[in-house]
Amino acid sequence: MTAHICRLYDRVIHVAASPYALWALAAVAFTESSVFPIPPDVLLIPMVLAARTKWLHYVAVAAVFSVLGGLVGYSIGWGLWEIAGQPILELYSAMDKFALVETWYNEWGAWIVFIAGFSPVPYKVFTIASGAFSLDLTMFVFASIISRGGRFLLVGGLVRYFGKSIRTFIEKYLGLLTLLFCTLLVGGLVAIKYAL
Repeated sequence: MTAHICRLYDRVIHVAASPYALWALAAVAFTESSVFPIPPDVLLIPMVLAARTKWLHYVAVAAVFSVLGGLVGYSIGWGLWEIAGQPILELYSAMDKFALVETWYNEWGAWIVFIAGFSPVPYKVFTIASGAFSLDLTMFVFASIISRGGRFLLVGGLVRYFGKSIRTFIEKYLGLLTLLFCTLLVGGLVAIKYAL
């Protein structure tokens, strides 16, 4: 599975330099939210480096198609759990996390979608889980727009303003930094909950 994902990653990077890069970004952002293993950042970063003045356009495409793909993931969890949802999560060895995710949903609801959409955790697990646990669709969409938009805005903005020098930093530390941010956010929410 790892070798297969590495080959897929290499193909996605190659597409970033092609005339079809924008379509590929839309497709990867859309499918990553429900089934695809490679995040859109892999295309977004080289595309912004190649055309820095178009960074906001690329960010918007990634965010819009990621949210639309998230709705597909939600639909899979809501109406096709046994046929598609469970097999997808099993493919990515995510079923063991599913029970834990259910506990989080019961406790935090849409905040979990926000954290998953912004952080390095596989967003598809949470889009499918949102449908399976019947999370309020409006809250799901709102949390997805804010988190996915914020994530791609951060990545695109850093690349736009710092150029190639930030690319290695993002690829190496973005996951850790967003995880730290999400940990602080959750810690703050827990503190507020127990203080009230």
